[in-house]
Amino acid sequence: MADDAIGSPARGGVDGRAARASLVDSRYAWWRLFICLLISTIGGAGLWCIVVVIPEAEADFKVDRATASLSYTACMTGFALGGLLAGRLVDRFGVFVPLVLAAVAVGTGFYAAAFSDTIWQFTIIHGLLIGVGASATFAPLMADISQWFVKRRGIAIAICASGNYLAGTVWPIVLRNLLETGDWRHAYIAIGSICAATMLPLALILIKRAPSEAEQERVAVAAGRPPRRVEGEVPKGPVQGILVLAGIACCVAMSMPQVHIVAYCVELDYGVARGAEMLSLMLATGIISRLASGFIADRIGGVRTVILGSVLQTIALALYIPFDGLMSLYIVSAVFGLSQGGIVPSYAVVVREYFPAREAGTRVSLVIMATILGMALGGWLSGLIFDVTGSYQAAFVHGVAWNLLNIALMLSLLWWVGRPRRAQGEAATA
Repeated sequence: MADDAIGSPARGGVDGRAARASLVDSRYAWWRLFICLLISTIGGAGLWCIVVVIPEAEADFKVDRATASLSYTACMTGFALGGLLAGRLVDRFGVFVPLVLAAVAVGTGFYAAAFSDTIWQFTIIHGLLIGVGASATFAPLMADISQWFVKRRGIAIAICASGNYLAGTVWPIVLRNLLETGDWRHAYIAIGSICAATMLPLALILIKRAPSEAEQERVAVAAGRPPRRVEGEVPKGPVQGILVLAGIACCVAMSMPQVHIVAYCVELDYGVARGAEMLSLMLATGIISRLASGFIADRIGGVRTVILGSVLQTIALALYIPFDGLMSLYIVSAVFGLSQGGIVPSYAVVVREYFPAREAGTRVSLVIMATILGMALGGWLSGLIFDVTGSYQAAFVHGVAWNLLNIALMLSLLWWVGRPRRAQGEAATA
């Protein structure tokens, strides 16, 4: 019945609002999810190309590892702050406007970075153009797609978030092949052209606005899933604050392998190509983790899913410390991807469980901004620890400590919010 109303006017006494509400969980919603996945994969190019290019930039601009890593930090900082702005635009205008701006910024950014004369120009461009532009292709898309699903919201968010890891799977390999036939500057020009030419037409497909909050809640009640909110006894501000701190903590830990695996392989004399393959393997298995986390979150809730992923990520990080053989690193990288991939999208599920749909764009983007700032901070700290100690072993221990903080924060949230949330759920059901 929901599928019959896609794009159709009201019929048989069904008013326009009911017809629009039927788009929730419909075939159109799944088609929209597919387009979001494509845009996220394309727009995420800058986030992963810079990881591969860090050793090239270090040699080209004649700087140390920590300084070269600042370009990644700037990119992730722009990605984080731009995501918050894009989230506000989504709440007000829908996702189309920020996606158009993103396409222009990402394409221009790759071109400008290719003509950088200094490491500081290179770094600023990654922050202000590539990072800010890519921001609209992650958290804002998750916030938007969360409003088109009720029964399968967890898996829908997970699929949408997988575009970021698909980008990490595809683009390092593409860039590696481009580097074999030319330098990184020509490769950046080619990637910028691809992004600009594909993102704009795809954005046009998403011009339709999401169903209203009242319509979403009506579908949720009809499906036996009444909305449950953080209200009264548990104020919104502290819950948002815990999620922000937890997001920073888990992603400082997560950044160590993702940002420095290529440089780590170079340090061990395995080469850039082996590091790029490990990064792609890590992110490919991360996609499996993200999809699995969506199914799990639909059954046990977002908070418990974050805790599960964080415990597994702690174990995987610890495995990097004793194992540094080539085959061992391939295996541990695959295990790490399977462990951590579902953590970040699960935060979006938590936000939608605890906060109203009308606040989705801003609140999801705020939490995701925190995770990205954690990645940016962790990427720089790992480079600094390497410069100070001459080894990445201490950086892995540093990541484990941050992960333990994340687990403690999410357990406190589960304990604090769990009791009133259960009571609210029972009251809504009654």
